[in-house]
Amino acid sequence: MSNPTPPVGPGLPETQTLVSDTATAPAPAREGRQDKSNKPASLWSDAWYDLRRRPMFIISVIIILILLVMSFWPSLFTSIDPFNARTCDLSTARQGPSAGHLFGRDNQGCDVYARTIYGARNSIVIGVLTTLITTLVGGLLGIIAGFRAGVVDTVASRVTEIFFAIPPILGALLIAATFRGRANSILLVIIALAVLGWPMTYRIMRAAVITAKSQDFVVAARALGAGAGRIMFRHLLPNSLAPVIVVATINLGSFIAAEAALSFLGVGVQSPDISWGLMIADARNRFLEAQLPLVFPAVFLSVTVLAFIMMGDAVRDALDPKLR
Repeated sequence: MSNPTPPVGPGLPETQTLVSDTATAPAPAREGRQDKSNKPASLWSDAWYDLRRRPMFIISVIIILILLVMSFWPSLFTSIDPFNARTCDLSTARQGPSAGHLFGRDNQGCDVYARTIYGARNSIVIGVLTTLITTLVGGLLGIIAGFRAGVVDTVASRVTEIFFAIPPILGALLIAATFRGRANSILLVIIALAVLGWPMTYRIMRAAVITAKSQDFVVAARALGAGAGRIMFRHLLPNSLAPVIVVATINLGSFIAAEAALSFLGVGVQSPDISWGLMIADARNRFLEAQLPLVFPAVFLSVTVLAFIMMGDAVRDALDPKLR
């Protein structure tokens, strides 16, 4: 008979092997996010991870991408050139939809669908350029005022309050009407909106910088002898940029709506250029006779503004840890 296998007790080699195997065994994978590159998590990586799982963000991005393609390559969506006078026929003015004209014709007999497609370019370009200008100007002034404080902050804040006291649409209307005819209508609209649009970005950036400059990493940078420029743009700017990005995204939709309002009032984009606001203004007098020339550009305008606001809300929720 063979000897029975002795029981495994404390201190025996078998026990040590089991303990060693258990200690060196890899930990089970955690549910959720896995960082394959073993890089430390950051606000931006966490935000991107969160945004990819938000249906509202995905939908808004898809809509915005379609609008951008429509703006830069409108010929992909229509073969009709609305800038060619031969494509307009007054005898067919205000006709309803047909096989060759999906949205019907406007008061000049031009194809509403083609004009709506080509109108996206000016509306989005004005919104994007105005947002870039206001973000750069307001962000630069905000980071300087928040970091320097003292007299610089006081003077900048008082100037900002003066601009805040002016109603944005009324002020832009006054600027556009005053300089109308002295500059390109699109450039004039961008300047009018940018002059009154930067104070909001300034306040957001200033508040974020004031909060961040008291943090330990700024104190450490000062102790190591870092200059003002390095502290502002290497340390404070990356840590103060999140709320500015959120405001800029939402403002982009607001600027597109503001351009439409100025064009509707007759001081924005001027013919022969095309914008959705200008199309709505041209169609309003004959709305009871033909509704489609006004409805379609209005729907495109509403969807565009809504898409940018939805994306801004999603970015805000992703960048704010309190809302997760």
